[in-house]
Amino acid sequence: MLVIWLGVLCVLSGLLFTAYQSIWRGRLSDAKRKSSEEPHDTLEPRRPGAGFGPKANWPGLVLIVLGGILLLAGAGL
Repeated sequence: MLVIWLGVLCVLSGLLFTAYQSIWRGRLSDAKRKSSEEPHDTLEPRRPGAGFGPKANWPGLVLIVLGGILLLAGAGL
């Protein structure tokens, strides 16, 4: 039973990490604004975020896969 809970924890942690990377790294407002225009008063970063690419989210993807393996192992015991 412990293996199943560790698998659930790994999957949820991986999903949260992946969501965190894509949401908090990118601009949410003025997405269609050209780079030559004057920036508005905002706390958001000037450069675009990493998005859902595997290069930026590999730790989250590894956690999801590890959690899936733990869930399958726990179901087989």
